[in-house]
Amino acid sequence: MRIMLKSKIHRARVTRLNLDYEGSITIDKKLMEEADFLPYEQVQVLNTNNGARFTTYAVEGESGEICLNGAAARLAVKGDIIIILSYCNIEDDEARHFRPEVVYVDVKNAYIETKRMVEAIPL
Repeated sequence: MRIMLKSKIHRARVTRLNLDYEGSITIDKKLMEEADFLPYEQVQVLNTNNGARFTTYAVEGESGEICLNGAAARLAVKGDIIIILSYCNIEDDEARHFRPEVVYVDVKNAYIETKRMVEAIPL
């Protein structure tokens, strides 16, 4: 078994921070569906503005919403660009041909399109 990138939401913008929430990242429900993220699924968040990387879980939010909650709210500022990743376990032989999905958004976190990554891992 290999742990592989399953899907990601690419270059979303942080719209809100909520220090008082218990924890997690709130993500636009449509984007979660497009990226095949389930509520409470573990995700990794990469902040392209400051280099922070952290693991949390996803919860469904309103249209365009990307909100860092709890301790994660200290790792970004409103407007930061982030990448949200999810992973899956795949059998070794399948992993060599697996291509994750990438969900693209505009500057307001509106869904643009979903594509498979261009190339599979070379044999």
